[in-house]
Amino acid sequence: MHNGTDILWQDRYSRQTKFAPIGPHGQVEFQQSCVLIVGCGALGSSLAQHMVRAGVGEVRIIDRDFVEPSNLQRQVLFNEADALAAVPKAVAASEKLRLINSQIQIVAHVADVNAHTAWHFAKGADIVLDGTDNAATRLLLSDVCYGLNIPFVYGGVTGSNGMSAMLVPGKTACLRCLIGEEHSTDEGDNCSTVGVLSPAVEFVASLQTIEVLKWLSGNRDALRQSLVSADLWKFNFHESSLPAPSNQCSHCGDTAARNNRKVGASEGRIAPIKMESTVVLCGRDSVQVTLPHQIELDLMRRKLEGMDCELTVNRYLVKASLRSGESLVLFPDGRVLVQGVVDSAKAIQLCEHYLLGELIR
Repeated sequence: MHNGTDILWQDRYSRQTKFAPIGPHGQVEFQQSCVLIVGCGALGSSLAQHMVRAGVGEVRIIDRDFVEPSNLQRQVLFNEADALAAVPKAVAASEKLRLINSQIQIVAHVADVNAHTAWHFAKGADIVLDGTDNAATRLLLSDVCYGLNIPFVYGGVTGSNGMSAMLVPGKTACLRCLIGEEHSTDEGDNCSTVGVLSPAVEFVASLQTIEVLKWLSGNRDALRQSLVSADLWKFNFHESSLPAPSNQCSHCGDTAARNNRKVGASEGRIAPIKMESTVVLCGRDSVQVTLPHQIELDLMRRKLEGMDCELTVNRYLVKASLRSGESLVLFPDGRVLVQGVVDSAKAIQLCEHYLLGELIR
């Protein structure tokens, strides 16, 4: 017997199920599926709202960053209040998404996806969506997806240019084979140097989303099986067929099964954490410094209050804006985003000055 709430929402997905290739059966498949979205900036926030509106049963969101004013031009789930309070993107996104659809499970993690954590986050997902802003993380996710036999939906946007492809283990080449190792250092154009336009973001997110809906609803024969790239400003489009898995690749070729067995046996081991990282976040110059332990935010808030800086504090982070122009953003998982620098040695120097007790604890 249905209650009033059931009757109110019984046609929530009616326009989607009336689309014949999806239908009621496809909707059931959505509701029984789990997607992982890595990165909840421009692409990730658009992908997340599409997944939630479509009724995907579990939506996992992973992001290491927080909302800033420069995000609002293109990141659809955030508002000015989020930026003023420096709310972590995964948290702000999950709050908005639950207002859109309270009938599904939304799991948000404020965390860094790296070689130590990627396997854990991806396990159990039916598909992984690329909402990241750097090639190194994309390549890592591709490796993990091929190791776990999970499709990886690649997407990237810079300026008015965007591209997307759905990479399927056993069917297509992996991302390393598709874009080449020379792209792993992120030395080319990015949104920090050439900007990014919101319509280009939405175009790529749509390309990614439609392939996800095909896959989850069982319409595998309808997959595009191509790399699409476009410049919306110039209205130039290009589509090329995806290559088959390479026999020379340890991730997507004949040796992948042996490689996966070896990786699977060791994935639970955590390598020693390095004291510094030089990952530049999209949109500004930042160095991520990783401490060898977690950070007690309340303790650090009290320590920084007596120093020459302005604090922004919430339950997820402490941001110290320095008079010299840089900022230190502390997360409880041990990460410190040092904003306003591009040199790792300078980032370490600032951390040693302001967080010395934490570094040597």
